[in-house]
Amino acid sequence: MIKEAFGKGATTEAAIEAAKSELGAPWDADVQIEVLKTAKKKTLGLFGGSLAEVRAYYEVPDEVKKPEPKPTVKNQKPAKPEKKAEAKKPEAKKEAAPKKQEAVKETEKTVGDASKAAEAYIKAVLEGMGVKDAEVTSCEDDESVYVQLDCGNDYGYVIGRRGETLDAIQYLTRLVINKGKDNYKRVSINAGNYREKREVTLRELAKKNAARVKKYGRNVCLDPMNPYERRIIHTTIQEIEGVDSHSIGSESDRRVVITLAEGFKATNPSNGRGRRGDYRRHDNRSQSREQQAPARAPRSDLEGSLYGKIEPKAKEE
Repeated sequence: MIKEAFGKGATTEAAIEAAKSELGAPWDADVQIEVLKTAKKKTLGLFGGSLAEVRAYYEVPDEVKKPEPKPTVKNQKPAKPEKKAEAKKPEAKKEAAPKKQEAVKETEKTVGDASKAAEAYIKAVLEGMGVKDAEVTSCEDDESVYVQLDCGNDYGYVIGRRGETLDAIQYLTRLVINKGKDNYKRVSINAGNYREKREVTLRELAKKNAARVKKYGRNVCLDPMNPYERRIIHTTIQEIEGVDSHSIGSESDRRVVITLAEGFKATNPSNGRGRRGDYRRHDNRSQSREQQAPARAPRSDLEGSLYGKIEPKAKEE
């Protein structure tokens, strides 16, 4: 389920803050921002102009209610006690099976209007990029549209640096299929098995930097990431004892910061970069300089033969 709020302001930053305050999301929620309208200045400071409008939203997991088997037990009472126990076992098993099948049916992925629209748009984009013979398959459920790309030898061109091109195609596809629709759906595009490999890389990155934070006690700020990648980092950090994580920045510059958890101390804080024995070397140098500098008495510029007074020689008679 998507929870959303809208905000307006004189600038885009002000509109984002208004939308976030209206949304009231928890601190660990992965809030995403969509700019609907940018601000326009007034002509001569008097006429025209408009406020910036943004949409802030985040995903709230749906609660799944477990079915209670009590009604099935009540309908089986008109019998002898011994026969009740024998009849309950097979009938309970038979009734539990359809419920599992119903739960599976709710999560089954089908091909609908949204997935067809996404597939047609992505094919047009790939053709415009010059990617030929690309296979695009899609399906959807009640909340998301899933697209799988098979690009042959053009995976690197479609994915881009750290998945930037693939994320851009995914963002544009989400705008296309949700335009004018009341039922908002997320879009997930995968090229080959890039998403799986990227998840493994991000988990290793989180573990490596978490170990550095626990050893030296210094915060580590990672490069900007999209919401999907930041969620992987936060999930991995939650599994590691002694470290915490939070996000800073906004929009495309939002990134994850890994910090030492409260109550934990670094195992080797003195060996941080640029601090090893600085104060000791400084003290030793100052002491050696004091020992090497001998005390000198003040000396007049007139002393010595070089700067002494010049007396003219007397002429011999």
